[in-house]
Amino acid sequence: MATKKKQEYEIEIANRRANFEYHFLELFEAGLVLMGTEIKSIRKGNVNLRDAYCLFEEGGLVVKSMFIGEYAHGNQFNHEPRRTRKLLLKKSELRKLDKKVKERGFTIVPVRLYVNDRSLAKLEIALAQGKKAFDKRESIKERDAKRELERVKKIT
Repeated sequence: MATKKKQEYEIEIANRRANFEYHFLELFEAGLVLMGTEIKSIRKGNVNLRDAYCLFEEGGLVVKSMFIGEYAHGNQFNHEPRRTRKLLLKKSELRKLDKKVKERGFTIVPVRLYVNDRSLAKLEIALAQGKKAFDKRESIKERDAKRELERVKKIT
């Protein structure tokens, strides 16, 4: 699994399901093109990454089906909750991802959304390969063993 330096952020939404479904090969940090009411909803934590996926459209990378709820105090200019949003990456990273996605079995999945110290929304995406059924069973066994170990530690 690819690792990256973790920092603590005030607003952080994780896609835990993606970790269960995929092996992460490489992580990238991408900016998002957002509307005003979208960033306000993100700061409220009204986001869901479960069904989101990334693909290439018109030469750029976009994220589809990422839910950002409507801002409660928005007016008629409020945003559409599941609209397609463009991702901002370096050209070299885009070329690398595009080349890998064209290979068999690789996909790009959103892993986590956070607001950094400069108040910019960032989406961490991963170049991933789908897990097989036996890999998923192995993940469940590891998780249960870890949970059991924590329970034993708590008792003693």
